[in-house]
Amino acid sequence: MEKSFLAFIENSIKNNWDLDALTDYKGATLQYKDVARKIEKLHILLAESGVKPGDKVALCGRNSSHWGVAFLAILTYGAVAVPILHEFKPDTVHNIVNHSDARLLFVGDFVWEGLNEAEMPNLEGIILMTDFTLLVCRSKHLEYAREHLNEMFGKKFPRNFRREHVSYRRDETEELAIINYTSGTTSFSKGVMIPYRALWSNTQFAFDVLTLQPGNRVISILPMAHMYGLAFEFIYEFCCGCHVYFLNRMPSPKIIFQAFAEVKPHIVISVPLIVEKIIKKNILPKLETLKMKILLRVPIINDKIKETVREHMIRAFGNNFYELIVGGAAFNQDVEKLLRSIDFPYTVGYGMTECAPIICYEDWKRFKPGSCGKVVPRMELRIDSPDPAHIVGEILTRGDNVMLGYYKNPESTRQVIDKDGWLHTGDLGIMDADGNVTIKGRSKNMLLGPSGQNIYPEEIEDRLNTMPYVSECIIIQQSDNKLAALIYPDFDEAFAQGLSKEDIEKVMEENRVALNQELPAYSQIARVKIYPEEFEKTPKKSIKRFLYQDVK
Repeated sequence: MEKSFLAFIENSIKNNWDLDALTDYKGATLQYKDVARKIEKLHILLAESGVKPGDKVALCGRNSSHWGVAFLAILTYGAVAVPILHEFKPDTVHNIVNHSDARLLFVGDFVWEGLNEAEMPNLEGIILMTDFTLLVCRSKHLEYAREHLNEMFGKKFPRNFRREHVSYRRDETEELAIINYTSGTTSFSKGVMIPYRALWSNTQFAFDVLTLQPGNRVISILPMAHMYGLAFEFIYEFCCGCHVYFLNRMPSPKIIFQAFAEVKPHIVISVPLIVEKIIKKNILPKLETLKMKILLRVPIINDKIKETVREHMIRAFGNNFYELIVGGAAFNQDVEKLLRSIDFPYTVGYGMTECAPIICYEDWKRFKPGSCGKVVPRMELRIDSPDPAHIVGEILTRGDNVMLGYYKNPESTRQVIDKDGWLHTGDLGIMDADGNVTIKGRSKNMLLGPSGQNIYPEEIEDRLNTMPYVSECIIIQQSDNKLAALIYPDFDEAFAQGLSKEDIEKVMEENRVALNQELPAYSQIARVKIYPEEFEKTPKKSIKRFLYQDVK
């Protein structure tokens, strides 16, 4: 079998030529032939801008049809895509564009409002994603090509553009396809280098285990700048001939419910928070009434009620899906208990950006509750423990999905990939005799934002520790999923400056407000709690985070 990722793209476009491909929800629809035509036009722009195979091209904008088109055009041209989360602050976007050596930037209109082209001096041009107009142009060739694009396209395909014209290059397995940044600040930036073998392997995995067919529908909710959303809400669906709907606005529960009801997706990919919101707002309140609690104790009525709850839940997700796949973080135990009790078709997977992203999965009919599935094909997994079934150890994995390393960061690469090729995930878990993996904790401390965004508390702490009268701090995620800053102030300095305890509280609140101005909305601090003494630490002087789980 040909192991070319780009062959998946080419074959899907040819085989599904007249089918609907990409729709901006409540907006325009592109068919597969429209996507192919736009890809060819972008190839002309890339060539005229001087971009060569292997050069980097960045994308930063909300999920949209043109985001997908630009991404496909970059890869089929031979350039390396650098997706950037649209919620990052302008300085972060500037940092990633510069660190990645990007030559061009495709940008969404909301993102563009905050950017400064002078901070990205190495770009040949900045292209607006909505209609591919030039916002900034530092190349006369690029400017000419954009002004005469239809004419140049017509000369290239004088007798109309047809499916037989679609012929993309063939990628090499170890060739770099994507640099996906796990964070944005200069001190923490890690550009995960995803090779084509990982894209092919993740896509082939989806073909092997999922049930989608040409013409099926799916809703893209998770950010495409993250590998989870990119791989399983866009790439696989496009390769399979599906119709992808993009929620190109803030995915509020109201918008999500409405989209599920109208689109009726054939599969649902999500993060726990979205599922938990649906359940907590629509299901649990009805089950927690006194009358319902009494009825649930009666065996026959109990089954009827559970059947009704299951039907209600399935309707909430569009009433037309095979299964709900949850990833990115652990489920709330009460929510998972409810889903189990009503035999809801859900499964929980496990992955990370460094594996593009999949590591573990199991179909909902065979899924072991509480686990995150079994290791996927072309990957190995072991627990670094003397008794992996009972004693928690670090999860190690290796195989086709693993990254090449971190861009311009060989030291960090050596820290996570050992000489035998094992990727040290930083996650802790156990694995039973049947191969079911259960996550027991995250030694890496990463938190998950409301729409699946990665939040790295060390980055926020690094900034907060430089603010007035902060001696040390930790950032935690509370039970309501909001972030809190726990701060031990520099009392000696504050008192020496004549500040009272009330004054210190005011300063810390001012710090919180100032810090939030530098942070994207999903990682802003909701509250501050002052600690009267230093935090407990390990022998290595690291704060024992597990002792500080919630703010009371």
